[in-house]
Amino acid sequence: MDKKKTRPSLRLWVQAAFAAVTNGYLRGFLEGKIFTGASKMVCVPGLNCYSCPGALGACPIGALQAVLGSRKFQMSFYVFGFLMIVGALCGRFVCGWLCPFGLVQDLLYKIPGVKKLRKLPGERWLKWLRFVVLGVLVLLLPMVVVDIVGQGSPWFCQYLCPSGTLFGGVPLVAGNQGLRSALGWLFTWKMAILAGLLVLSVFVCRPFCRYLCPLGALYAPFNKFAFYRFQLEEELCTSCGQCQTACKLDIPAWKNPNSLDCIRCGDCCRTCPTGALHTTLQGMAARKGETAAREDTE
Repeated sequence: MDKKKTRPSLRLWVQAAFAAVTNGYLRGFLEGKIFTGASKMVCVPGLNCYSCPGALGACPIGALQAVLGSRKFQMSFYVFGFLMIVGALCGRFVCGWLCPFGLVQDLLYKIPGVKKLRKLPGERWLKWLRFVVLGVLVLLLPMVVVDIVGQGSPWFCQYLCPSGTLFGGVPLVAGNQGLRSALGWLFTWKMAILAGLLVLSVFVCRPFCRYLCPLGALYAPFNKFAFYRFQLEEELCTSCGQCQTACKLDIPAWKNPNSLDCIRCGDCCRTCPTGALHTTLQGMAARKGETAAREDTE
C-alpha cells in the first residue's frame, strides 16, 4: 500500500484517539453532568472545554482566563509554563494532530460535492483576528472588566468559543431539562457562531483555526523555533509549488516552511517530489542513518 496515502488517515486516527481519551468520561454524557475528578486540574494541549461532560482535563485557555479574572491571583505560572513547554516542543502540531475541534473541522471539509475555497476574501487581514481575540478576549478583558467584588469573566469561553458550545453546551443542554428551560440569548448567540463556523468548514479548511482560535495564536510564534518544525533543503528545492498546492491552508511552504498559519498536518512534506521538505525528526533520523552507514563502510 502507498505510504503517502496512509499517512493522512493516521492523523485522523490520532486526532480521534486523543479526543476520545481526553473526553472519555462517558457517564457525564449519559447523565448530563460535568466530571470533577482530580485530573480536571491538569491542562491538555488543545481546546478542551471544562464544561464538556466527558472532559477529563482542563482547557489551557479556560484555565488561563479563570486565573486572570480571579480576584485572588494575578498570574497563572502553571498555565503559562505549560503553554511555553508545549509550544517549544511542537508549536502548532497540537492544532493539526491533537485538538478535538480541529478534527470536527477536518471531517466537515472532507464532505464532497461542494466547491472548496482556498481562502476567504480579505484572508491577509482575517488571519490576524485570532491574535486580537487572544489579546482582547482572553488576556485583557478578564483582567480589566470586573464585577463589584473584583471578579472578571472568561470572555472568550463565555461569548465566543465554538468548541465549548459543541462539546460542552450542547450535550449538557440535551441531557438536562433544567438547563433547557433556562436558555437565553447567550446560548442562541453561541449556537449561531457554532453553526456558522461548521457550515463554513465545509467550504474552507479550518476557518476557526485560521481566523479566531486564541490557542493557535499562542502556539503560532513557536513554529519558527520549536523542536518539532519543518526544514527545507534549499539545494534540493525546485520551487515547483507542489507543497502549496497540497496545503489546504494555501501556505507556500517552499518559501516559509514554518509559517505562523501552519498546523503541521504534513501534506507538504509528503507531496514534495525531491524530498527537500521534511520535519526535524525526519532530518535527525536521516543523519543518524548516514552516520551508521559511514561507520559500517569504515
